[in-house]
Parts: sequence; structure tokens; C-alpha cells
Amino acid sequence: MAERSIELEGIDPREFYGVGNAHLSQISALYPKLRLVARGSTLKVLGEEKETDKLAARLDALLKYYTKYGHISPEVIDLMLSEGGEPSAPVPGQDSDVIVYGNAGNIVRARTANQKRLVTDYDTNDLLFAIGPAGSGKTYTAIALAVRALKNKEVKRIILTRPAVEAGEKLGFLPGDMKEKLDPYLQPLYDALNDMIPAAKLAKFIEEGVVQIAPLAFMRGRTLDNAFVILDEAQNTTLPQIKMFLTRMGRNAKFIVTGDITQIDLPRPSDSGLTRALELVSGIDGVATVTFDKGDIVRHPLVKRIVEVFDKYAARQLEESGKRADRRAGKE
Repeated sequence: MAERSIELEGIDPREFYGVGNAHLSQISALYPKLRLVARGSTLKVLGEEKETDKLAARLDALLKYYTKYGHISPEVIDLMLSEGGEPSAPVPGQDSDVIVYGNAGNIVRARTANQKRLVTDYDTNDLLFAIGPAGSGKTYTAIALAVRALKNKEVKRIILTRPAVEAGEKLGFLPGDMKEKLDPYLQPLYDALNDMIPAAKLAKFIEEGVVQIAPLAFMRGRTLDNAFVILDEAQNTTLPQIKMFLTRMGRNAKFIVTGDITQIDLPRPSDSGLTRALELVSGIDGVATVTFDKGDIVRHPLVKRIVEVFDKYAARQLEESGKRADRRAGKE
């Protein structure tokens, strides 16, 4: 009897084996003469040598598929492991709307016109600005592009950063070290990555520095080569901060800056460097700006209505402020 061992390196065995080992049961049914023994991240195949070699080769192809797309399904298993099938895998580019294949069969698509424009502009520009309201998918789409670039070996690492404005002096009152203090603020970035990269593989990437998530201050003094870098919540940067970030760009780097100019948390909103940076670099070749709007909001339908009423309120406040300024000018 021959034995072959398959190592699930950087892969969560529970996701590969399926709920209740459903995927293993399907594979066993396709190869009834063989015995599969799963022990943690090691999968052993036992049986007649020719059959074990065949299944081991096809399992290796299935693992490569999973590593690239982050999911497998009964249909994929049947196609790649059936007696008459040849190992193969769909390519994301065959569906123009698909950016990356995420976890548990999750397919990340460009779902709106501006999301699709961001994907298209990415191909011809090294620096992109994605500006728009909360829930429009600008950051999620940017992270999906970063994960795709990493999987396709276009870059060697992903770096996600935010200006830690809300934390401010309150950091000292939070428990834990600096990472533990800042992680809750950076959690939205972790959430997006967890949708697209298997948990075990993401943990390994973070440990090895392939994926880095850090506050903006940590970018100072670095040159970022072969990297996909995303600055999120850029409306909360000052002009010197955003200049510092943009000048970190090294060779073979892609930068995406996301922000919502209606949600500035700086003590003085006029200090935001995002709007000024947009004016300064908009005419440079290789720089593109995609402006998202309420039509791109893909969260709960109520979010779109909430954004609308807040926008109307802000417009009224601006109008009343202008009238008060006119009255004061008249008195003078």
C-alpha cells in the first residue's frame, strides 16, 4: 500500500475540508478505492500506488486553485478531481466584473459604474484617488485590487494605512500595547482582508510582513517598492502628511488614496490635505481620480437615505452660515 501526504500550508483545514468534512466526503466518493486521513493540516492518501499518485497530483492542483481563488466548491472539486476531468481553474479576467475570488465561495465584483471605473483606471495609472461617501465600496474595491495584485504576483506586499485621528490622546487610556490600541481603529481594513484571504494564510502574511496594516505615522522615512499601498480615510490627513505618504512611492508600486471629504474629523476641517492634494496632482500623467456618489452605496438601503438627509442638513447649515455672514457684512 502506498501513502502520500499533502500539506495544507497557510490554509485553514476547516475551509478546505468543508463543513462537516463535506469536501473530503465528496473526494472519497470520487476515489472509493483510496482512503483519506485528515489530521490537522496534513491530508494523507492511502491505497494502490498509481491511484494515490493520481489523486495526489489532482489534490495539489486543487490546493493551487484554493490558494489563488480562496475558495472551492462541489462543482470545482468534481471538475478537477473526477476520473475524466483535467485539473483546471477559471481565470478572473474571463468575467470582467470579478476582481478576486474570496473566502467561502465569495466573489468580489465591481458592482457599480464607479467601482468598475476604479478597476479600469487601475490598469493605466499608478496613483488613484477614490473619493466618495460611506458605503460606496471605494475602500473595499481598492483592497480587492490589492489582493488580486498579490495573488497574481504583480506586487510582493500589501500595505494598508490610516491616519489615527480619532484615537489622538485617548490612546493612553486604552489597554494593551500600541498594536492593541490601534487595531480596533484599523479593524475595517482587517474585515475586508478576512473576506478575501483565508484566515490562516492572512495570519501568515501578517506575520511575514507580506500584509502590513499600520497608522500613517509609521510610513515616514520608508520607500515602498513592489508594493500595493492604500491610504484610507485620507480626508483626515493634513497636507504635509499626504505629501509624506505620496512621496513614499517606490519602483513597481501602486497607490490608492480613499476618502470622504464630507467626513473630516480634524479639529479644523480646512486643514484637510486631501482636497488640496487632489487639486495639485490632478493634471499629472499616471494619476486618476474616481468620484463615487450616493448611487454607489451598496450597504443597507437605509444608508443611502441617511446620507441624503445628512447632505441636505449640511447644505442648509452652509446656506444659513452664508446668510449670517452677509448680515454681518451689511451691518459693518
